[in-house]
Amino acid sequence: MFRTTTLALAVLLAAGSVHAQGLDGRLKTIAATKTITIAYRADATPFSFTDDSKQVGGFSIDLCKRVVNSIERQLKLQGLQVKWLPVTALSRFDAVAKGQADMECGSSTVTLSRLKQVDFSSYIFVETTGLLTLAASGARSLSDLSGRKIAVIAGTTNERAVNLQLNRRQLSATVLSFKSRDEALAALEDGKVDAFASDKLLLVGASGKARDQKALLLLPDELSFEPYGIVLPRGDAAFRLAVNTGLAQIYGSGEIVEIFGRWFRAFGEPGPVIKAMYILGAIPE
Repeated sequence: MFRTTTLALAVLLAAGSVHAQGLDGRLKTIAATKTITIAYRADATPFSFTDDSKQVGGFSIDLCKRVVNSIERQLKLQGLQVKWLPVTALSRFDAVAKGQADMECGSSTVTLSRLKQVDFSSYIFVETTGLLTLAASGARSLSDLSGRKIAVIAGTTNERAVNLQLNRRQLSATVLSFKSRDEALAALEDGKVDAFASDKLLLVGASGKARDQKALLLLPDELSFEPYGIVLPRGDAAFRLAVNTGLAQIYGSGEIVEIFGRWFRAFGEPGPVIKAMYILGAIPE
């Protein structure tokens, strides 16, 4: 059903909506330099990461590579070069806002506060904030963490989600901020914190680096709704249209099924919310 619907919508898509004449903003620079710079996080497995050979990969990276191919066709360019810029959870939005990168591809949640600094593409994924803990701790839900310590990555939506849920449930857990996922995971394994809160699939990805994966337990709590988008420069409507055109072509052609399966097959078929998101993202011409 998912593939059939998206393939049907693809018929409505044109080959591209951006033309070389009259370009402005980032598209003008990209066309002139034949270069596009993509910011990425190396610690956001399975959405963006670097492997042992230092190659950039991940679900969001695959999407962005295909978006770049679409932009190349839309601008009628040949040999559009991609430059990769590593960023952190704290620097990713500044990199785009200050022109160091044309887009950021990773696991960035669309929020109203962030829209004051940058723009976002159509949604590319939907996640929830979860909790990773040591199985031996006895904690089986957020309520069991009252009086304990919870690690978060500083400046993330997960940090806000945990604090909001603690206030709502009148729990007295202490929230400790860390600079990176590796630091937070190490603190959990060393017993310096009792849980680590982040996007659920990012927690699954982080646990792959643990000293003892069997000692970790992902709790069933879903503390927030996290819609991901590609980070874009604020106010550049033409560039945003070019990126969304590329995404619409991916969603509408059914290519998203292959990409999703490559990275998330172990977790089963996409849920109804994600299916609906991709169908709606296949914007007709």
